[in-house]
Amino acid sequence: MPAIIGPVQIVNVSGGVVQFGDTLYISPKASSKTSAGSGGFNTGGFIISNNGLSGTNVLDTNVIDQPIAGNN
Repeated sequence: MPAIIGPVQIVNVSGGVVQFGDTLYISPKASSKTSAGSGGFNTGGFIISNNGLSGTNVLDTNVIDQPIAGNN
């Protein structure tokens, strides 16, 4: 059933779905993989990261972690 939608302000959409009105089925899909070494995801104003020897194992033997192509 249709609805009346008032004023809408969308400031930021980062990787999402915005739907107004009637819909039967919405199924957004996304997949990602991230590898980072020691001190890789530090955030802040002043960071000191003292790392001697750092290594990140990125060997992925199973090839497919979670398939999303056929999940409709």
